[in-house]
Amino acid sequence: MKDAQGETGDGGGAAGSGVPSPSEMLPGLDEDQLRVLGEVGRAWERMPGSPAEQRRALPVDPDLGRFPPKEEIGPDRFGRMVRLASLGSGTATADASPSEGTGRFALRLRHALIGAPLKSTAVTRERMRKLVALPVLSADALSSVAYGPEALLAVLVLAGTAGLSYTAPIAGAIAFLMLAVGLSYRQTIRAYPHGGGSYIVASDNLGRVPGLVAAAGLMTDYILTVAVSIASGVDAITSALPSLSGYTVPIGAGVIALLLVGNLRGLRQAGALFAAPTYAFIVAIFALVAVGLYDAAGRDFHATATPHLNVTEGVSVLLVMRAFASGATAMTGIEAISNAVPAFRPTEWRNARVTLTWMVGLLITLFGGTTAVIILDGVVPNSGETVLSQLAHRGFGSGVMYVYVQAATAAVLLLAANTAYNDFPRVLFLLARDGHAPRLFLRLGDRLAFSNGIALLSGAAVIVFVAFSGDTSALIPLYAVGVFLAFTLSQAGMVRHWWRLRNRHWRKSMFFNGVGCLLSAVVFIIAGITKFTEGAWVAILAVGLFLLVTTRIHHHYETVRAALRLHPRAIEVPMSQEGTPEDGRAHGDRPPGQEQPLTGSAGSDGSAGGDGSAGGTGSAREDEESPEEIRNLSIVPIATLDLAGMRALAYAASLQQPVLALHLSPSEAEAEHFRSYWNVWGDHLPLEVLVTPYRATVAPLVHYIEALHEQQPMLTLTIIVPEIVTRYRRHRVLHSRTANRLQRALRPLPKIVVTTVAYHV
Repeated sequence: MKDAQGETGDGGGAAGSGVPSPSEMLPGLDEDQLRVLGEVGRAWERMPGSPAEQRRALPVDPDLGRFPPKEEIGPDRFGRMVRLASLGSGTATADASPSEGTGRFALRLRHALIGAPLKSTAVTRERMRKLVALPVLSADALSSVAYGPEALLAVLVLAGTAGLSYTAPIAGAIAFLMLAVGLSYRQTIRAYPHGGGSYIVASDNLGRVPGLVAAAGLMTDYILTVAVSIASGVDAITSALPSLSGYTVPIGAGVIALLLVGNLRGLRQAGALFAAPTYAFIVAIFALVAVGLYDAAGRDFHATATPHLNVTEGVSVLLVMRAFASGATAMTGIEAISNAVPAFRPTEWRNARVTLTWMVGLLITLFGGTTAVIILDGVVPNSGETVLSQLAHRGFGSGVMYVYVQAATAAVLLLAANTAYNDFPRVLFLLARDGHAPRLFLRLGDRLAFSNGIALLSGAAVIVFVAFSGDTSALIPLYAVGVFLAFTLSQAGMVRHWWRLRNRHWRKSMFFNGVGCLLSAVVFIIAGITKFTEGAWVAILAVGLFLLVTTRIHHHYETVRAALRLHPRAIEVPMSQEGTPEDGRAHGDRPPGQEQPLTGSAGSDGSAGGDGSAGGTGSAREDEESPEEIRNLSIVPIATLDLAGMRALAYAASLQQPVLALHLSPSEAEAEHFRSYWNVWGDHLPLEVLVTPYRATVAPLVHYIEALHEQQPMLTLTIIVPEIVTRYRRHRVLHSRTANRLQRALRPLPKIVVTTVAYHV
């Protein structure tokens, strides 16, 4: 795990950082690898010519000092134009702007839906203030007031009036549980000021497997949060408009699509879109509770008799336990704020604690008030109308306020899933950062949101929603198991954290977390036992499968990481101009144990249909008939100086043609890190660094290569791409496919060759 130190209000301890960074896609080198890199560099010291001489000998100007203006370049095949501007010292930036034809239409449609791309430096502006964070991150927890009390009553009503008499004590126990868990997460935020979700806390304090189990519980819960919230919201709509009851699944799928688009627009805009419904719901429930209590005061708070009930089972410990577990679903979402501390404006941990306090206070008040009015009005679950709808009818009739309450309830339930959209991609990012999930989930999208994680959550939620036909009662039994498993492991981790740290107030903090751990474990066990046959087994099975998949992914990445580590004599010494290795040995007289240098697989030959022109480069002719007629420049795009990258550089140097190394960096800071690694290696080849503030990869590469081609249309450019080749097809999704994308993008250009130096693992 990568840890980050952070100051807390009382000098709290280390924190595992959940702050996303575009540079996570480009891992750095440790001290041992830097030492070996220097040793490898010494094997290159006999390369002919100094780095400055090699740069002057290049047949093009890599600084793009003569780069043509944007109007002279053809339209981009990716729907965007990348303009390169020299910054001096071999650094350039790539910015996106519109293109022509269908590409421009696609780009305008994309911008209309999710907005224009944001620079990586805008990440600090894509944060939320407390007034926005409260509704966005509390929507899941607060909206559960709409179905939590009803889920509790749905179990107790099976025992008739005798069963309903347990409503108040069970609701009181749940309210106490809310308070205990809320106080526990306040301690978590204090200890982990950079983000302390269940995965980070459990991993840091209990180990890798408990951390993965906690992550599995959370991610299962987030998927179910989307499905359950939308199913409950559709129920609220059909209660007010029964004619729509036959369209439950299409309405729910449409709302998920709306959430997908809204969250792809970025955290700040999603917050602005989804904050109002939560505040409207808070006002609606307060009004509903106030009117209900006022009416009850007129009859001296005597409870209205319930309608006649058919008793199907007697009151038992098992019944009470089932009711408690069902009602505890009102607690889902409490952990959301501790997961999303980096999403707050500075001071992040302090703003997060204040927001969590407000959320827990509102949740207990709304849950307790709603339950009290339900008891006083004698309302029981009805298959044709939700409990909240019945309360609204009794308090407001069928007028404007009833419509407002139902509309606010439907809106907050439909959009409560947005809490999951904030946290699910973030947990997936942390898993990918630690090598337990595909690295594609590290990428920040155009709007600085985790687009791949958001898309995965939407797809999984649609599958679950459709599979259960949007039936809330069928989804609820799956719901509580995962989240309380994560609660338990997180709070157990915090108990161990305080025991190890023993700083100021550690006993009080450990007590709060210990109580939260104990109560969460009780709910998890109760839910697992009482709801196992009703569907909880599905959630438990999902946790097991998640653990299996993530451990296998981690094993693969560890195998690749070990294989790619540099070690002395791992790379052939480049050939000199005379065609013999620099150490004087004849070709083929490799020292014992040295591997055969790996050549590249066949790439694109650069041919194109028609006149072979692309981007205004139609003057290039492809009529060479002898080797002497070909002038070549080898370009090696390199992400990191690992064994695969170094072998690609060695292969390019062995071709006895000018070589230019090209590195794409998402930030100036990462670019400086890479330059320092390059200098440790010895700066044996010319290097050009492109800073791509919009985090694009292929588009800046393509346009840079086009720009070089503009300078020397008769020059053949050979793009040599290091590529990881896996033994099993199922592992391909775990690695970048940049070489294939470059081949497709550059195929229309003449005199461009793309080849790969395959590294097999």
